[in-house]
Parts: sequence; structure tokens; C-alpha cells
Amino acid sequence: MRITILLLLFPFTALAQPKCYPTHWFAGFKETSLQLILHENDLSAYTAVSIQYPGVKLIRIRRAESPNYLLLDLRVDPSAKPGVFKIELNGKGLATKNVSYELKVRAPQNGKSRIQGVQSSDFIYLIMTDRFANGDPSNDIVQGYRDTLCERTNKFSRHGGDLKGVVDRMGYLKELGVSTVWLTPVNENDMPRMNEWGNSVAGYHGYWFTDHYQVDKRFGGNAAYRQLSDRLHQNGMKLIQDAVYNHIGSYHWIALDPPTADWLNSSQGKNPPHHREEVFFDPYASQQDKLQMLDGWFVPHLPDLNQRNADVAKYLIQYHIWATEEFGVDGWRVDTYKYNEEKFLNEMNDALTREFPKLMIFGESMVTSPVANAYFTRNNMITPFKHNAEGMLDFQTCFAMIAAAKEENGWSNGLIKLYYALAQDVLYKEPMRNCIFLDNHDMDRIFSVLGEDEAKFRMCMNWLFTLRGMPQLYYGTEVLMKNYKVNTDATVREDFPGGWPTDDPSKNRFLPTGRTAEQSKTFDYISRLAQFRKSSSALGAGKLMQFIPREGTYLYFRYTNQQTVMVIANSSEKSVKPDWTIYRERVEGFTRARDVVSGEIFSLTGWSIGSKESRVLELLK
Repeated sequence: MRITILLLLFPFTALAQPKCYPTHWFAGFKETSLQLILHENDLSAYTAVSIQYPGVKLIRIRRAESPNYLLLDLRVDPSAKPGVFKIELNGKGLATKNVSYELKVRAPQNGKSRIQGVQSSDFIYLIMTDRFANGDPSNDIVQGYRDTLCERTNKFSRHGGDLKGVVDRMGYLKELGVSTVWLTPVNENDMPRMNEWGNSVAGYHGYWFTDHYQVDKRFGGNAAYRQLSDRLHQNGMKLIQDAVYNHIGSYHWIALDPPTADWLNSSQGKNPPHHREEVFFDPYASQQDKLQMLDGWFVPHLPDLNQRNADVAKYLIQYHIWATEEFGVDGWRVDTYKYNEEKFLNEMNDALTREFPKLMIFGESMVTSPVANAYFTRNNMITPFKHNAEGMLDFQTCFAMIAAAKEENGWSNGLIKLYYALAQDVLYKEPMRNCIFLDNHDMDRIFSVLGEDEAKFRMCMNWLFTLRGMPQLYYGTEVLMKNYKVNTDATVREDFPGGWPTDDPSKNRFLPTGRTAEQSKTFDYISRLAQFRKSSSALGAGKLMQFIPREGTYLYFRYTNQQTVMVIANSSEKSVKPDWTIYRERVEGFTRARDVVSGEIFSLTGWSIGSKESRVLELLK
């Protein structure tokens, strides 16, 4: 696999200073091939390029269809030392143009205190930066961007949340028990407001990239992102960055001036994909249906990248290697995974893990079956294409947990749906690498979905923090933020109360004094589950054994040689006294149980679980 550096020069006058993408590179990567792409208004007259630096060799010069590009293939030998070198451009009758470029030292703490990967022992907290906390009101509006509005009263506008706001709430995250922070994309979204669902919407969510190598200045820019990463790692936490391979914003330089026409998919025009992932493993699927999934544009303002173009693939792979090293990213969550070229996805994963062996990469695709979810990761199925992703966002287990808590029990309804979903883990090579969740920024909030029923909510939290996989909690769930999507996602992306200097201090949910009794009870409940999970070998890495639901009661066990945790849920209308002979193979030898939330210790036999009750119990001898 050839690594690509994209060097972008964007001046439109001779006196302007060039921009470089990436802004620098790093000495010591395993991959030695680099590709520089120079972009400036009319480079056609520059006929000679030279680089004089020990260990760096220019192999080939190429031109694109657009006269505004030069593509340079380089080799950076392992002997190349960190330092600055010049790329010299010459042409007849033209002044020499020099572009300074730096090779930096790779961080010695990679794989130790940074770029550690994310495991099933972690607890992931999903934050939409613009909606979490405003630590620096001075960057709410950045002049020069296409959208300079910041209106908290408008749910479609930017609200001013930033990376400093996350840094300032580090103590809150630790108190909650968070081990890993996942932010929706932080990349620059220099887009005007766009029309979505009949609304004029800002790119506050971060998914409309206009410059991969710049963190949005309204979030604080690259320096603020490095500070957040450093502070997380100093506090024993990790960072997941949100990736988008499939598309870019319509004001990205690639969209405004593509090097060649085939950098963007156009075979489907601007028609949307049909979203049917079955076409990739359906033995009867048509090529037309596959192409529409791969080439269709989500919406007209999100041009679809053509990863069959080798230069596009290299550009994307190279950025993610750069960002991992630059910011110390511990894991990548890949947006819209199923819409990308399959060969490209495997190449990306291989390139990243070759340079960063501990890095975790998991994909996001809202799919309709466990087969579809398993298809996009390492699996035990016989399929024409084999994906190599470590894990996926586990929508099927999400839907099953919700159904198990909400539905009346029957032969195929209620608790049995969760049992069914987990039974199909036979499809996965590593089900522990899946990310499990109950809601996110694209879904109705879980407290509302469960009818604001406290017992059902606790039941789902118990499952979330004890089932196999990496649990993810959406910001504000711990203080019972609620709402449904109503013609927009914005209604489930509301501001965290207390995150803005002008917020009512009596409703600052970051502090115990600003929470209602019910919110405090919920925060404490989730925090105790999360803190127990941190030191639990059974929940972090243990095996799972489940039993068929009986009488509306569902039991499963997580266990290692050192610890056994039992999770019991009764969704029936009556109290149930478990028949322990059914569960003998897991409870034999234990005489007592400790409730991990309340701390209560009691005899394992002779007790009943109440109607709609659920508990997480550590078994004791």
C-alpha cells in the first residue's frame, strides 16, 4: 500500500503563501511511498520539480486533468531524519517557487498513553461538540467562514459548543466513569446553511467536511483538539475521532476544483443511494443496485467520493494516518461504512493498523439484520468479499434491548428478541469488538423511547453496561435528556443544560445542585455501573452465557476465573423466584450476591425479583 501525502497550494495570486496538505508529515512510518499533490491557480507552466533532502527522493511527476495540479511521487527512506526540506518548482520565465515541508518526530508514547486502542473494558461517551458546552465564547463566530451565525434559539443553527467546553468538563466525565470520549466530527465545515428536510440547516454536527486537515475554528482549531487529546490521556481516558470516507461538503476544494473528473462519483448523478446493504452479500444482486449504493449522493450538497480512483483512496488513507499521529487518536468510528468501496475499506484498515497496531476501527451502518451487521466486519460467513474491520456499531443489539424492555413477552416478542440477537453472535469472529448503544445523534432519545419509564430505563442501562462489546452512552442520557426526532435530527441534539455561561445555574446538570431528584438518582445509578465496570474482569473481558427467558425473566452471566456477574431482568407483571437448579452450571459454588449499584449483600437463594425489576449482581462464595 502506497501512502499519499496531499500537498495543497491554494493561492490565487503570485504573492499569496501556499497552503500545504498535510501541513507536515512524520519520519519513521513503515510505508515509505509518499504522493504530493500541489494545487494552485495554473501550475501548467512549472515543468521542473526538485527536492534535495537526505532520504527523500522524487520518483515521478504527474499532471492532472485540471491545470491547477501537480502530483509528485516520492520515497521517504527509513534513514530520513526529521527536519524541513524544500520543494522547488521551476518553469521557463518563472521565478522559482519554494514550498517548505517538514518531517516531524513521531510521538514516543504511541501505543502506551496515546493511540492505545479501545477495548470492551472501555465506556464510550458520545458528544456532539456544538451542543455540549461553550468554553470559549470568543470563537462562536469566525469571520471569513460562510456561516457566521450562532443562535441558540434556532435549533438548526450553531450554538457555540467547543472543544474547550469538553476540556472544562473533564471532572464531570471522570465522575460519570467515562473512559473514552467520542466526538462527532471536528473537521472544518466551512459551508453555508443548506436545505435539509425543508429546513435551513448549519453544519454544526460536523459531517460536511471542507478541509480534512483543519479542525473547525469555531471548535477552537487544531491546537484546541490537541489540548483535548492531551488532557484526556493525562486523565487516563481515550479519544475516538469520527471519520467520513464516503462524502465531503460541496465547498471542499475537491468538489470546487477536482483534479480529475472521476474524483467524484457521477455515474448515478446526484441520485441518492437506496440504502439496501443486502446488495453486497445477496447472491442474486444486480450490478446496477450495487453501483447505486456506492455512487449515489446522500444529498446534493454532499458529493460522493470515488474511492476506485487510486489518488482519492491515497488521499483519504493518508489523512487518517496523519490525524492519528498528529492528535493521538485511540480509535476511529467510520460513518456510513456500508456506502464505501469494499476494497478501499480493507486497505484503509490495513494501512492504519500497520502504522498503529493498537488502533481500534469500527464502522457505522444502520442495517436490517445481524447477517448484514456481521458482513461488514470479521465474520464466520462464506461470502464473496471478506471485510477486515474489527467491529461495528451494533444496531441489532440496540433494537433488541429496546424491544426486550418495551414489548409484551411472547414466543417471538419481548425478552426473547434480546436472546435471539445475542444467539446470532455465531456470525462474528469477535463480537466483543462491537459497539453497543441505545441511542445516538441520529435516533430518538432512549428515555423518550421507553415512555420515560424509570424501571425500563434502568433495565436497559443494566444491559448496556454488562453485555459483550463496548458500551456507548449519548451525552445527556445520564441526566434524562429526552426528545423525539420531529422532521429533523436537531430535536435530539439539544444543548446540555449548564454548558453555557448564560445558562440558569439552578438547572446546570453538570452539578448535583442543578439536577432534579430523579436526574441525580439516574446519574448516580449509571456512574456506579460504570465505575464497577472499570475494575470488573468479568464485564471487561469475560465470557457470556445466557439462558432462555422463562416466566418473563431473563438471566445471563459474564464470567472469568476470578469473577462472575449475573444480570437478571423480570419484565412480567408479577414477582418471580428463580429456580436456581436451572442455572446451576453458573451459580454452583456461590452462596451470596452483591448488588453492584446499591452494595447490598444477600443470600443467593430464597429471594424473589419484583415485577419490572432488574439487577446486576456480583456472585460471592
